[in-house]
Amino acid sequence: MADDALPPLRDVINRHGLRADKKFGQNFILDLNVTRRIARQAMGTGELTDCDIIEVGPGPGGLTRGLLMEGARRVHAIEADPRFIPALEEIAAAYPDRLNIIEGDALAIAPAQVTQAPYRIVSNLPYNIGTALLTQWLDGGWQDGKWQPNFLSMTLMFQKEVAQRITAAPGEKHYGRLAVLANWLCDTELAFEVDPQVFVPPPKVTSATAQLTPRAAPAAQADPTVLAKLTAAAFGQRRKMLRAALKQICSDPSALLAEAGIDETARAEVLGIEDFCALARLLASREGGNQ
Repeated sequence: MADDALPPLRDVINRHGLRADKKFGQNFILDLNVTRRIARQAMGTGELTDCDIIEVGPGPGGLTRGLLMEGARRVHAIEADPRFIPALEEIAAAYPDRLNIIEGDALAIAPAQVTQAPYRIVSNLPYNIGTALLTQWLDGGWQDGKWQPNFLSMTLMFQKEVAQRITAAPGEKHYGRLAVLANWLCDTELAFEVDPQVFVPPPKVTSATAQLTPRAAPAAQADPTVLAKLTAAAFGQRRKMLRAALKQICSDPSALLAEAGIDETARAEVLGIEDFCALARLLASREGGNQ
């Protein structure tokens, strides 16, 4: 699709006197080629025209414009910083009825409050709340004890290390609790990296886009509360063997691990998702998960 008729983002920022605020974890992408690439990544095997888009932290609207230029049916942009609302309103005027601006804290706004339509979440997430938002959105996929997510996909930009923690496999350096919980519920992919110089101001770290597509059912059966508690204990002290790490939640970790067929001297980073789910089921049956 052709470029829109709006002025360059750098001009918009200068005209409105906008500057990134560290307290909001802000870093802006002004290159529309990059934001349109993120939008195309979000399409996957679907289309942006068949669903709504939820975007968190649009700032001056670089990704917002990329999404709209690539054909997004309707973008719901949640922005906590009121300084950016006038710039976003200019985009809304250029794309009538396709941009809904919501001023507020994304951590306090559930997607169900934003739209009842099928949706994709596409965001250059503020660094300071990115992980919290992801876990909150995953938790929101549970309805009446069943995994029934309303989101079609999540295309999220994080610091590269965080994206690696989401997409890592067992035995890899970045594999941990976040990878277990994310890959239990979604297929994940580290899609591409973004150079710091693309941002204003340039962050001190490389960023990367993670793609998450919800599974029809979790990778293995487990109670989400018990699994969350188990992985928190297992990865809480990574250097400890599992028989020691699980003492805080289990009265006899050695027996639990033996019943699951897992070496009690193993460490958490070598266990796969099915191993953790098996332990969670046994923990729930033996001790009620200590809930």
